Amino acid sequence: MTKIVFLDRDTIGPGVRIVRPGFDHEWIEYGKTAPEQVAERIAEADIVITNKAPIRTDQLVAAPNLKMISVAATGYDVIDVAACTGRGVTVSNVRGYAINTVPEHAFALILALRRSIPGYRQDVINGEWQKSGQFCFFNHPVKDLAGSRLGIIGEGVIGAAVARIGAAFGMEPVFAAHKGVSGLGPLYTPWDEVIETSDVISLHAPLMPATKHMISTPEFEAMKKKPVLVNTSRGGLVDEAALVDALDRGLIAGAGFDVLTQEPPAPDNPLLTVLERPNVIVTPHTAWASDEAMKEVWRQVIVHIEDFVSGSPSNTLG
Repeated sequence: MTKIVFLDRDTIGPGVRIVRPGFDHEWIEYGKTAPEQVAERIAEADIVITNKAPIRTDQLVAAPNLKMISVAATGYDVIDVAACTGRGVTVSNVRGYAINTVPEHAFALILALRRSIPGYRQDVINGEWQKSGQFCFFNHPVKDLAGSRLGIIGEGVIGAAVARIGAAFGMEPVFAAHKGVSGLGPLYTPWDEVIETSDVISLHAPLMPATKHMISTPEFEAMKKKPVLVNTSRGGLVDEAALVDALDRGLIAGAGFDVLTQEPPAPDNPLLTVLERPNVIVTPHTAWASDEAMKEVWRQVIVHIEDFVSGSPSNTLG
């Protein structure tokens, strides 16, 4: 009988019903799995489901029966895909599930920061409205989205959805050319121009060696419009120490981040020192996690397993 091991159930919200494959199988499920626990837990597995629990060469060697890994995410950097391919292990990921949830979260951050909602909310809690002596007060800047330039870094389905929402608000969406690359065609606006002229910059790029710290001190110092910077894509695209320095120096108007380089953040993450500022919002990697999106993630996970068992693997990597 096919043995299926799910390594990190707790990464899927409790409101999602964990439907299982329709064929006969043995199901073993763990809430969380630390890296040092992976090898033991998958040792006899035929199929493994993982979101963030890593599976690399050492774990693969310990799992001689392993035939398939179904990744409950689009990002698959936790999997050594090359090693899997070399051992004949099929790897599938989920795709397209976040086309609504991530862009909506990005715009929640953009709207909150452009209109200074966190600052004004805290002011009301602190009694500043009562102290003002009039119907409103002006402790923080408020800016419309209409007429502003939206710089989008990453031109995939998420970036395209962000562009559509921005256009509906009356913004001018532009897609940044890849950093250091020219001649990409009319879809793209030169990288330097996007950095220099955008009122809002939203990141939707994958994390890879070429994109690590793509936004750092030189970029912040080139941001003539002092934009709001939003990252709902991958931690590591932005140099976090440089980001805090940019906030301190007033080089940007605000930062809305749903992803950090290390998650959960290390105690020395510089962003933890500025969380109470009215122009900073950090959310715990929940942009992807609408109920609708998580249900779609799980639907695809099971479809890929059933497709593999039926002899027609889908969404394969490598």
